[in-house]
Amino acid sequence: MTASIENQKSRTLLLIGLIIAMFFSALDGTIVGTAMPRIVGDLGGLSMMTWLTTAYLLTSTTVVPIAGKLADLLGRRAIYVTGLVIFMAGSVLCGLADNMTELIIYRGVQGIGGGIMMPMAMIVIGDLFTGKERAKFQGVFGGIYGLASVIGPQIGGWIVDALNWKWVFYINLPVGIIATVFIALGLQGRKQTGKINFDIAGMLTMIVGVVSLLLALSFGGKDYAWTSWQIIGLFALAVIGLVSFGFVETKAKEPILPMYLFKNRTFTSLNLIGFFMSIGMFGAITFVPFFMQGIVGVSATESGTIMTPMMIAMIVSSIIGGQIVYKIGMKTQIIAGMLVMAGGFLLLTTLSMDTSGLVATSYMAVIGIGMGLVMPILTLALQESFSKKELGVVTSSSQFFRSIGGTFGITILGTVMNNRAGSLLTDKFVPFLNSLPAQAGTLVTSFKKMIDSNPEGLFQMLFSPDALKKLPPELLDKMVPILKTSLMNSLHSVFFIGLIFIVAGALCTFLLKPIQLSKKDKSQMQQEQEASELKPVGDQA
Repeated sequence: MTASIENQKSRTLLLIGLIIAMFFSALDGTIVGTAMPRIVGDLGGLSMMTWLTTAYLLTSTTVVPIAGKLADLLGRRAIYVTGLVIFMAGSVLCGLADNMTELIIYRGVQGIGGGIMMPMAMIVIGDLFTGKERAKFQGVFGGIYGLASVIGPQIGGWIVDALNWKWVFYINLPVGIIATVFIALGLQGRKQTGKINFDIAGMLTMIVGVVSLLLALSFGGKDYAWTSWQIIGLFALAVIGLVSFGFVETKAKEPILPMYLFKNRTFTSLNLIGFFMSIGMFGAITFVPFFMQGIVGVSATESGTIMTPMMIAMIVSSIIGGQIVYKIGMKTQIIAGMLVMAGGFLLLTTLSMDTSGLVATSYMAVIGIGMGLVMPILTLALQESFSKKELGVVTSSSQFFRSIGGTFGITILGTVMNNRAGSLLTDKFVPFLNSLPAQAGTLVTSFKKMIDSNPEGLFQMLFSPDALKKLPPELLDKMVPILKTSLMNSLHSVFFIGLIFIVAGALCTFLLKPIQLSKKDKSQMQQEQEASELKPVGDQA
């Protein structure tokens, strides 16, 4: 009886710690985004600003599968606490940064901790609960992530206005300490009984492959042309690194990502679904505000408000989805969620200059409902399809492929928009420019160069009233409708391509075999916990 009470207390402590850790980790991204203008104003380095996000993305995405495997080898507590400590150390260093270069480096350190933390909450949930319980908790955790995304900008704005941008990072320290204490108390460390084989070669080749790929996708079409030797070289290095990684993994005793997993239809299908879903999801998050600000003409604040219902819808549907999945089945719910997302993207292709904020909000809410039904279930389905021994690596793989999908999404859809926009501007805007009088020659030459090299930059004028005011009224009246029409049509192409990726993900669901949620009794759960060497403290009694 005493052991049972202690077990329940330990589990409660652990869940509180998990909730706090996930919340403040998810909050960090949106808070930092809000503080960006103030950071640049203080430290300078406007041209380097995007690297604050890129550095975090590079390190966090790369470390996710490594963290999952190490959690299987060394135990959950050691890896989770290490991730929390690294994240807090990185946060403090970010607050102490004196220039943009230092801040970018420290954001990379913070990303290592974040990449360790990303999959750990879901791994631990997978360890502690039966399938039915996992569905409920992972739905709640998905809701927590969505809530952080909704309130993050407001909290970030308040911190920056009331205190200082440095507190955007310092605030992670007290919250992180509380989470670390609760998790350390709630999890029992692994007892080592033999030699542990670390896949060093796998780690190195994976880092080379993934980092090169992410750098190529981040730089391509922006800092360097896609056909430049820099981008081609990075893609070549990525191929060499990833091919070497695949070869090394077939020989390793404890591979980071065992290649035999890809022979499993469920593993491959679920990760493809997550990959395609993330491409579409990031497309919506990135380009709908672009549409609303550039074409409809709402402010940045108003366009951000339009995104809020999507996150709220995702929170609600993820929680409800965690409750109903046991009744309708995982495969059915994933298919339903992907089809709802596809419907939302189809609606986005109908956006026009006359679209109201309310209509755009309702379309985004439809996408949010679909996301909430799918996202928590992908991890749950993987956990239900593999043994406890493989829980860490399969759970982290889900997060890894979604992160890569998000990066691909922003890059691919951004390229679609630029290419389509360049074509449309050549057809519609160039004839207009050619009709202008000779005295406008300098302006015409400048605009034509932008059409060829940076059509997205040309559209930026639509977001800058001050830039538009500098143009002659007779030029402005004819130019703005052409720019808006070209941007609208190019974004329709973006949403349509996003729809294709979502449909591809939906088709992948038909490859899935039926996956049953486990209903193990207490003794079976205890045996599996012992086998994975992860138990709440009370089980030691």
